Amino acid sequence: MTKRDFLSMEAWGRDGVERLLAEAARLKQAGTRGGLEGKVCALVFMDPSLRTRASMETAMFLHGGHAVILEPGKTSWTLETRPGVVMDGGTTEHIIEAARVLGRYADAVGIRVFPRGDQWAEARLDPILHDFARYCEKPVINLESTRRHPCQGLADALTLREHLGDTKGKRCVVQWTWHPKQLPTAVPASGAIAAAMMGMEVVIARPEGWALDPDDTATIRALCAEHGQQLIETDDPAAALDGADAVYVKAWGSVGLFGRPEEEAKAKAHLRDWRYTPAWQARTRGGAAKVLHCLPVRRNVEIDDAVLDGPHAVVIDEAENRLHVQRALLLDLIGGRTA
Repeated sequence: MTKRDFLSMEAWGRDGVERLLAEAARLKQAGTRGGLEGKVCALVFMDPSLRTRASMETAMFLHGGHAVILEPGKTSWTLETRPGVVMDGGTTEHIIEAARVLGRYADAVGIRVFPRGDQWAEARLDPILHDFARYCEKPVINLESTRRHPCQGLADALTLREHLGDTKGKRCVVQWTWHPKQLPTAVPASGAIAAAMMGMEVVIARPEGWALDPDDTATIRALCAEHGQQLIETDDPAAALDGADAVYVKAWGSVGLFGRPEEEAKAKAHLRDWRYTPAWQARTRGGAAKVLHCLPVRRNVEIDDAVLDGPHAVVIDEAENRLHVQRALLLDLIGGRTA
């Protein structure tokens, strides 16, 4: 039997995503427990986490299972990820053995790994995520990689549906903001994919030079077209917000300047006014668009306090929904039943 990994939303298709969302909504309402008794999920965090770790651990606990937390280089051996390397340096264990061993111990394995290196052509392939899935015999869950954060995307989709009702034909703006760091494109790509799969018109507002990876843009465009909608890209944030029903605020790095943070910092030094303010919120439909962000958020850098603490921000609901969609996902993958 071929194992099922959860590496992206689009790989599961509309029906698979809808099944997970329906089960997540049911679990959230009913407070159902159990279903993962005796099950183990190993969570490998090669990069830091708050919501992902806490929500996955809680999900396993609520349903009777157990989560094993590993932080390579901290609570476990440092991992070598390069293929064919002579391991005479500082790394102790290769990802091949780590993935194979964890596949023998656990019923599912989650891995979180941010971009490495300075070449987008290599990083965009998400080699560590896909190698881990290749060598692990149990289902692998993407807890965020270079180009995808599908668990966040599921939570985004559930949040949009809860707050907008019928999402078809409504406008979701994925709004770039300035940030002092060079961040992955996984969240904006997955958020746009979630909105497209919900039948929404998707607008990506970003400065010139901050487009998503062309393949990700093509994926979002195709998903929009499946539902008779369109993808719009613009460098005019004000125009993008006109008529918006939801605004997903998120910073991300330039793929053209990937691995060159000093150059990117200079290129975006004049873009600090790309900050989500009450004036920007006022341009949305009735000034009442739902404001999303994956968190953590830099207050008054990405989004003003007045918006985050205002009546239209749904970031805490969005964060809570990470728990419920992951409960549904774990029950689907290793609970011995489909959601």
